[in-house]
Amino acid sequence: MTLRERLEWLSRMIFLVFILASAAFLSAITAMRIAIHGREVTMPNLVGKNVSEANQMLQSRGLMLRVADRVYNELPINMVVRQTPPAGLLMKVSQQAHVVLSLGQRQLQIPLLEGNSLRASRIELLRMGLQVGEVSGVTLSNEPADMVMIQNPKPGAGAATPRVDVLVSEGPRETAYVMPHLIGLNEVDAQHRLDVSQLRRKVNYVTAPQWPHAAVIDQSPMGGARIPTTSTIELTVAN
Repeated sequence: MTLRERLEWLSRMIFLVFILASAAFLSAITAMRIAIHGREVTMPNLVGKNVSEANQMLQSRGLMLRVADRVYNELPINMVVRQTPPAGLLMKVSQQAHVVLSLGQRQLQIPLLEGNSLRASRIELLRMGLQVGEVSGVTLSNEPADMVMIQNPKPGAGAATPRVDVLVSEGPRETAYVMPHLIGLNEVDAQHRLDVSQLRRKVNYVTAPQWPHAAVIDQSPMGGARIPTTSTIELTVAN
Protein backbone atom coordinates (compact mmCIF):
# COMPACT_ATOMS: atom_id res chain seq x y z
CA MET A 1 0.00 0.00 0.00
CA THR A 2 1.45 3.30 -1.04
CA LEU A 3 1.70 6.32 1.22
CA ARG A 4 -1.12 8.04 -0.68
CA GLU A 5 -3.42 5.08 -0.20
CA ARG A 6 -2.58 4.91 3.52
CA LEU A 7 -3.41 8.60 3.94
CA GLU A 8 -6.73 8.18 2.15
CA TRP A 9 -7.58 5.14 4.31
CA LEU A 10 -6.67 7.06 7.48
CA SER A 11 -8.83 10.01 6.40
CA ARG A 12 -11.83 7.74 5.80
CA MET A 13 -11.38 6.13 9.19
CA ILE A 14 -11.18 9.53 10.96
CA PHE A 15 -14.32 10.70 9.13
CA LEU A 16 -16.13 7.48 10.08
CA VAL A 17 -15.12 7.86 13.75
CA PHE A 18 -16.38 11.49 13.71
CA ILE A 19 -19.76 10.41 12.29
CA LEU A 20 -20.14 7.66 14.89
CA ALA A 21 -19.16 10.03 17.73
CA SER A 22 -21.61 12.68 16.52
CA ALA A 23 -24.42 10.13 16.30
CA ALA A 24 -23.65 8.90 19.81
CA PHE A 25 -23.65 12.46 21.16
CA LEU A 26 -26.98 13.34 19.53
CA SER A 27 -28.47 10.10 20.77
CA ALA A 28 -27.36 10.88 24.33
CA ILE A 29 -28.83 14.42 24.15
CA THR A 30 -32.13 13.08 22.83
CA ALA A 31 -32.28 10.46 25.56
CA MET A 32 -31.61 13.11 28.22
CA ARG A 33 -34.35 15.38 26.87
CA ILE A 34 -36.79 12.51 26.76
CA ALA A 35 -35.86 11.58 30.32
CA ILE A 36 -36.25 15.16 31.53
CA HIS A 37 -39.59 15.72 29.80
CA GLY A 38 -40.74 12.36 31.00
CA ARG A 39 -40.38 13.64 34.55
CA GLU A 40 -42.64 16.68 33.91
CA VAL A 41 -46.36 16.63 34.68
CA THR A 42 -49.18 19.16 34.34
CA MET A 43 -50.43 20.86 37.50
CA PRO A 44 -54.13 19.96 37.98
CA ASN A 45 -56.84 22.41 39.03
CA LEU A 46 -57.25 21.99 42.79
CA VAL A 47 -59.51 24.96 43.58
CA GLY A 48 -62.85 23.83 44.95
CA LYS A 49 -61.55 20.33 45.74
CA ASN A 50 -61.46 18.80 49.20
CA VAL A 51 -57.93 18.60 50.62
CA SER A 52 -58.01 14.78 50.50
CA GLU A 53 -59.11 14.76 46.87
CA ALA A 54 -56.51 17.39 45.99
CA ASN A 55 -53.78 15.34 47.68
CA GLN A 56 -54.76 12.21 45.71
CA MET A 57 -54.73 14.16 42.44
CA LEU A 58 -51.21 15.39 43.16
CA GLN A 59 -49.88 12.03 44.32
CA SER A 60 -51.11 10.38 41.11
CA ARG A 61 -48.82 12.78 39.24
CA GLY A 62 -45.87 12.39 41.57
CA LEU A 63 -46.42 15.81 43.18
CA MET A 64 -46.75 16.74 46.83
CA LEU A 65 -49.27 18.95 48.65
CA ARG A 66 -48.36 21.59 51.21
CA VAL A 67 -50.92 23.66 53.13
CA ALA A 68 -49.67 27.27 53.05
CA ASP A 69 -52.54 28.95 54.90
CA ARG A 70 -56.16 28.69 56.05
CA VAL A 71 -58.68 31.53 55.59
CA TYR A 72 -62.36 32.20 56.16
CA ASN A 73 -64.21 31.69 52.89
CA GLU A 74 -67.63 30.89 51.45
CA LEU A 75 -66.35 27.44 50.45
CA PRO A 76 -66.91 24.61 52.95
CA ILE A 77 -64.18 23.84 55.44
CA ASN A 78 -61.00 22.14 54.09
CA MET A 79 -61.77 23.05 50.47
CA VAL A 80 -58.94 24.53 48.38
CA VAL A 81 -59.42 28.30 47.96
CA ARG A 82 -56.19 29.11 46.07
CA GLN A 83 -53.23 27.18 44.69
CA THR A 84 -49.66 27.88 43.65
CA PRO A 85 -48.50 27.17 40.96
CA PRO A 86 -51.68 27.65 38.90
CA ALA A 87 -53.40 24.83 37.00
CA GLY A 88 -51.88 23.92 33.64
CA LEU A 89 -48.27 24.72 34.55
CA LEU A 90 -45.62 22.05 33.84
CA MET A 91 -44.13 20.70 37.07
CA LYS A 92 -41.17 18.46 37.83
CA VAL A 93 -42.05 15.23 39.60
CA SER A 94 -41.65 15.53 43.40
CA GLN A 95 -42.30 19.30 43.40
CA GLN A 96 -44.77 20.80 45.90
CA ALA A 97 -48.10 22.51 45.29
CA HIS A 98 -48.97 25.14 47.90
CA VAL A 99 -52.67 25.48 48.71
CA VAL A 100 -54.82 27.74 50.89
CA LEU A 101 -57.68 25.91 52.61
CA SER A 102 -61.04 27.28 53.67
CA LEU A 103 -62.03 27.57 57.32
CA GLY A 104 -65.65 27.92 56.23
CA GLN A 105 -67.78 30.99 56.70
CA ARG A 106 -66.94 33.17 59.66
CA GLN A 107 -69.98 33.71 61.86
CA LEU A 108 -69.92 37.32 62.99
CA GLN A 109 -72.10 39.18 65.47
CA ILE A 110 -73.32 42.34 63.76
CA PRO A 111 -74.38 45.19 66.11
CA LEU A 112 -77.41 47.43 65.60
CA LEU A 113 -76.26 50.61 63.85
CA GLU A 114 -79.54 52.01 62.57
CA GLY A 115 -80.42 55.20 64.43
CA ASN A 116 -76.80 55.90 65.43
CA SER A 117 -74.50 58.48 63.87
CA LEU A 118 -71.99 57.31 61.30
CA ARG A 119 -69.11 58.20 63.62
CA ALA A 120 -70.59 56.23 66.54
CA SER A 121 -71.22 53.30 64.17
CA ARG A 122 -67.58 53.28 63.04
CA ILE A 123 -66.39 53.18 66.64
CA GLU A 124 -68.80 50.36 67.52
CA LEU A 125 -67.72 48.26 64.53
CA LEU A 126 -64.02 48.76 65.23
CA ARG A 127 -64.58 47.74 68.84
CA MET A 128 -66.02 44.43 67.60
CA GLY A 129 -63.29 43.84 65.01
CA LEU A 130 -65.50 44.93 62.12
CA GLN A 131 -65.47 47.90 59.78
CA VAL A 132 -67.76 50.17 57.79
CA GLY A 133 -68.09 49.09 54.18
CA GLU A 134 -69.79 51.17 51.47
CA VAL A 135 -71.41 54.39 52.68
CA SER A 136 -74.33 55.76 50.63
CA GLY A 137 -76.22 58.97 51.30
CA VAL A 138 -79.87 59.94 50.94
CA THR A 139 -81.59 63.31 51.41
CA LEU A 140 -84.31 63.12 54.08
CA SER A 141 -86.15 66.22 55.26
CA ASN A 142 -87.32 64.69 58.56
CA GLU A 143 -84.06 62.98 59.63
CA PRO A 144 -80.87 64.57 60.99
CA ALA A 145 -77.72 64.43 58.92
CA ASP A 146 -75.14 61.67 59.51
CA MET A 147 -77.69 59.18 60.93
CA VAL A 148 -77.52 55.53 59.79
CA MET A 149 -80.90 54.65 58.26
CA ILE A 150 -80.27 51.14 56.86
CA GLN A 151 -77.46 48.64 57.36
CA ASN A 152 -76.43 45.47 55.54
CA PRO A 153 -75.94 42.84 56.98
CA LYS A 154 -78.75 43.27 59.46
CA PRO A 155 -78.06 43.07 63.22
CA GLY A 156 -77.46 39.61 64.64
CA ALA A 157 -75.26 36.59 64.02
CA GLY A 158 -74.56 34.70 60.83
CA ALA A 159 -72.73 37.24 58.65
CA ALA A 160 -69.74 36.01 56.66
CA THR A 161 -68.16 39.41 56.01
CA PRO A 162 -66.57 41.87 58.49
CA ARG A 163 -67.81 44.84 56.43
CA VAL A 164 -71.15 46.51 57.09
CA ASP A 165 -72.61 48.73 54.36
CA VAL A 166 -74.73 51.66 55.55
CA LEU A 167 -77.20 54.15 54.11
CA VAL A 168 -76.77 57.49 55.87
CA SER A 169 -79.14 60.47 56.00
CA GLU A 170 -77.74 63.66 54.52
CA GLY A 171 -80.46 65.72 56.22
CA PRO A 172 -82.91 68.00 54.42
CA ARG A 173 -81.93 69.33 51.01
CA GLU A 174 -80.63 72.87 51.27
CA THR A 175 -82.78 75.50 49.57
CA ALA A 176 -81.05 76.94 46.54
CA TYR A 177 -81.67 79.76 44.09
CA VAL A 178 -80.67 80.55 40.56
CA MET A 179 -78.41 83.57 40.65
CA PRO A 180 -80.13 86.51 38.93
CA HIS A 181 -78.37 88.63 36.30
CA LEU A 182 -77.68 91.96 37.97
CA ILE A 183 -75.03 93.59 35.77
CA GLY A 184 -76.34 96.83 34.33
CA LEU A 185 -78.97 97.34 37.03
CA ASN A 186 -78.97 100.23 39.45
CA GLU A 187 -77.49 99.34 42.85
CA VAL A 188 -80.83 99.90 44.61
CA ASP A 189 -82.70 97.63 42.20
CA ALA A 190 -80.03 94.94 42.43
CA GLN A 191 -80.03 94.95 46.22
CA HIS A 192 -83.83 94.82 46.22
CA ARG A 193 -83.75 91.65 44.14
CA LEU A 194 -81.27 90.09 46.57
CA ASP A 195 -83.41 91.13 49.54
CA VAL A 196 -86.41 89.35 48.05
CA SER A 197 -84.39 86.10 47.94
CA GLN A 198 -82.93 86.82 51.39
CA LEU A 199 -79.39 86.58 50.01
CA ARG A 200 -76.51 88.31 51.72
CA ARG A 201 -74.32 90.60 49.68
CA LYS A 202 -71.06 92.48 49.78
CA VAL A 203 -70.72 95.63 47.71
CA ASN A 204 -67.41 96.90 46.32
CA TYR A 205 -67.28 100.41 44.88
CA VAL A 206 -64.85 101.23 42.07
CA THR A 207 -64.21 104.24 39.87
CA ALA A 208 -65.58 103.45 36.40
CA PRO A 209 -66.43 106.64 34.48
CA GLN A 210 -67.53 104.66 31.42
CA TRP A 211 -70.48 103.26 33.46
CA PRO A 212 -73.46 105.16 34.83
CA HIS A 213 -73.15 106.16 38.45
CA ALA A 214 -74.33 103.41 40.91
CA ALA A 215 -74.59 100.82 38.12
CA VAL A 216 -73.67 97.19 38.88
CA ILE A 217 -70.69 96.41 36.62
CA ASP A 218 -69.75 92.97 37.95
CA GLN A 219 -71.17 90.20 40.13
CA SER A 220 -70.04 86.93 41.70
CA PRO A 221 -71.43 84.32 41.22
CA MET A 222 -72.45 85.08 37.67
CA GLY A 223 -76.07 85.05 36.56
CA GLY A 224 -77.61 81.60 36.10
CA ALA A 225 -75.41 79.85 38.70
CA ARG A 226 -77.13 77.66 41.31
CA ILE A 227 -76.40 79.04 44.77
CA PRO A 228 -77.43 78.00 48.31
CA THR A 229 -79.25 80.44 50.58
CA THR A 230 -76.11 80.83 52.72
CA SER A 231 -74.13 82.32 49.85
CA THR A 232 -72.73 85.85 49.98
CA ILE A 233 -73.15 87.71 46.68
CA GLU A 234 -70.43 90.15 45.72
CA LEU A 235 -71.44 93.17 43.66
CA THR A 236 -69.10 95.68 42.06
CA VAL A 237 -70.73 99.09 41.66
CA ALA A 238 -69.52 102.09 39.67
CA ASN A 239 -68.81 105.02 41.97
